[in-house]
Amino acid sequence: QVQLVESGGGLVQTGGSLRLSCAASERAFNFWSMGWFRQAPGKEREFVASIVRTGTTYYADSVKGRFTISRDSAKNTMYLQMNSLKPEDTGVYVCAGQSLATTRYDYWGQGTQVTVSS
Repeated sequence: QVQLVESGGGLVQTGGSLRLSCAASERAFNFWSMGWFRQAPGKEREFVASIVRTGTTYYADSVKGRFTISRDSAKNTMYLQMNSLKPEDTGVYVCAGQSLATTRYDYWGQGTQVTVSS
């Protein structure tokens, strides 16, 4: 059974920082890729960042230089360090797993709310 559980969201002022965590079952941590997505009210879900099993990382242009994705294999946990937060970063952040390189993201967590006040 695959489980992805996010934590670390909250309310922060503009310019502040938060670190999100995604605790994954061992099977999920062997996936090809894991990533973070977010959805703001009234908007579609968008890609934020991902990390491939090889360690390669990818970021949305809107978060490059401010967010850092990482993973701790010993803890089966993925992180998203978010710095210099802006009000437009507000949304529900969801952890996702892509089991194979040939599939789309096929496992999703429940999400954690991030609110950045101006």
